[in-house]
Amino acid sequence: MAIRKLLSFVVQTIVAGLAAAFLYVLLIQPELMRSTAQVVAVREPVEEPVLIEAEQPPENEANGPVSYADAVEKAVPAVVNIHTAKVITHRVHPLLKDPVFQQFFGDRFAKARKEIQTSLGSGVLISAQGYVLTNNHVIEGADQIQVLLADGRHEKATVVGTDSDTDLAVLHIEAEGLPSLVIGDSAKLRVGDVVLAIGNPFGVGQTVTSGIVSATGRDHLGITAYEEFIQTDAAINPGNSGGALINTHGELIGINSAIYSQSGGSQGIGFAIPVNLAKGVMTQIIEQGHVVRGWLGIEAQDMTHQLASVYGLTYRPGMFIGGVLLDGPAGKAGLRPSDIVVSIDGEIIEETSAAMKTISAQPPGTEITLAGYRENEPFSIRVTVIQRPGEITTSTSRL
Repeated sequence: MAIRKLLSFVVQTIVAGLAAAFLYVLLIQPELMRSTAQVVAVREPVEEPVLIEAEQPPENEANGPVSYADAVEKAVPAVVNIHTAKVITHRVHPLLKDPVFQQFFGDRFAKARKEIQTSLGSGVLISAQGYVLTNNHVIEGADQIQVLLADGRHEKATVVGTDSDTDLAVLHIEAEGLPSLVIGDSAKLRVGDVVLAIGNPFGVGQTVTSGIVSATGRDHLGITAYEEFIQTDAAINPGNSGGALINTHGELIGINSAIYSQSGGSQGIGFAIPVNLAKGVMTQIIEQGHVVRGWLGIEAQDMTHQLASVYGLTYRPGMFIGGVLLDGPAGKAGLRPSDIVVSIDGEIIEETSAAMKTISAQPPGTEITLAGYRENEPFSIRVTVIQRPGEITTSTSRL
């Protein structure tokens, strides 16, 4: 009996102690009951309030990201197919002209054999006056050039002028009621912008492919002397050369020019000449028949730490002069090999390619100031830019 009372007292004491402890934690220190696990905060979309509006007519499915048919419809009439032909004369081997050989076979093998070689390309009508912009390599060496319009007309083409340094050429056709493509602004392009390539790949007929701008200002590709290509993954194949690269508003922003491929087909790396560059070249060709560029007679490359170490110079960002023509403008002004030019007319040189473009854009006769370092000592010279020797001066001729 005494043991039972003792056990009952112990149990009551324990229960009372637990109850007191629970009340203490609940009322005095409630933070002890909170979880110590970390809570991850994430951003969730904010739901916009649903507004009830009057019923609207359904949107045209051909607009916006669903379709680019409106942009294509604007551009397609101004993109043309270019067919060229040239006569290839195969030289006769000297053995076939040997009298001993001709005693047995006569001279039927001693005659030069001629072959007509044809090729296909594309072009863009950039004015209602009949000017067609295309690649120089599309029409280079051609004896005959035919332009096939989107409406089915065939027209003979005249070469207005060419520029191999940018791989551009301007043709002219005589026809009435010609369409033309609106010229956009390639300087506003951003990586990721949607672009459409229009041309005549493999001669199958006018074709449209889509992609995005993969990069801008691509250079050091070894394609042309002056490079600032638009790179795109829109499918560009042989025959697309000279065709249009347009934006989603149907504006011309580039001339399709080249592809990077190990198989000869599209691998998602295509290059187009930006229309801002093409427009300047085209204007000079139309107005004066050729392109005039400034020239100093130098060879240059980007200055690097390795070059500085080899020549025992202090590294400075700029243009390392690798070679100077003695009778050129820079040579006559006193510029020397291994000089480092850091600015042109006070403008800091960030890349040699950009500096060379600045020089080439100067009209002949312009005097510019080159500042830099020679054997780690500062110098500044005045140089008069002249016209680049060997500029193409092709006159207009009917082909």
